[in-house]
Amino acid sequence: MFLFGEHAVVYGKPGIAMAIRPRVYVTVRRAKRPHAVSSPYIRNCFTDMGVSGSVYINSQIPSSSGLGSSAAVTVATLSAINDEFQLEKTREEIADMAFAIEKKVQKGRASPTDTTVSSYGGIVLITGTSRRRLPPVNLHIVIGDTLVSHSTSQMVEQVSELKKRHPDIVGHLLDAIEGVSLNAIHHLNNPKELGRYMDMNHAILDALGVGHPALSRLVLAARSAGAFGAKLTGAGGGGCMVAVCPKNQKHRVAKAIESYNCRAIMTGIDTEGARKEKNA
Repeated sequence: MFLFGEHAVVYGKPGIAMAIRPRVYVTVRRAKRPHAVSSPYIRNCFTDMGVSGSVYINSQIPSSSGLGSSAAVTVATLSAINDEFQLEKTREEIADMAFAIEKKVQKGRASPTDTTVSSYGGIVLITGTSRRRLPPVNLHIVIGDTLVSHSTSQMVEQVSELKKRHPDIVGHLLDAIEGVSLNAIHHLNNPKELGRYMDMNHAILDALGVGHPALSRLVLAARSAGAFGAKLTGAGGGGCMVAVCPKNQKHRVAKAIESYNCRAIMTGIDTEGARKEKNA
């Protein structure tokens, strides 16, 4: 899940993302007659690993919601293939392969942010192709799912077209997102200050045209209910928003989100990343 830097990361600017507790569970088995797979992400996982098999997926992350579900599925599928076929790929190799698959499926417009946090867990700073894990912090987070589906590639393309038409304006907006991200790094232990930066980031993303009325409603509702700050997370145009809250206000924020007939998820950081489940 993105904390800061959506869309700007596509242009080499820094982004900060955090692994959250909802998980994707993937089981891969060798099979003489593998099931047909409709997902291009999963198809590419098997192709790039050079094997064939059957895959079973149980996801706690809603798809097309801005929470990095495609990255989580890709990383988990590659990890499950790696385990089933004993290919001995490292975590770094899996993260790199997952990014390459996302980039291929999303026609070159992907960033390595979501695939990195899915692989490693924790909080990660992405700048271009470099990845740096940041110290984990205990944030109380409420996610609001608008239940409005969106297309990441479509939203990224929309920003690209806007940048072509108004290069100076969009360039400055991307620089502003970079400034917010670089300042936010120094306040990860201060949820109140972090919330202010989240509010700034959301306003800039709105200016980039990736907002949505449903997102605006939930962001304002979360702030009114006591959140330190709130913003859309992911590509925008629907999907999810995220709020950082005082511990004693997270239930109130969740109820405010649910009052709009949207889904609220109370969560926090996941420091493990991809792992083999004990009963697998």
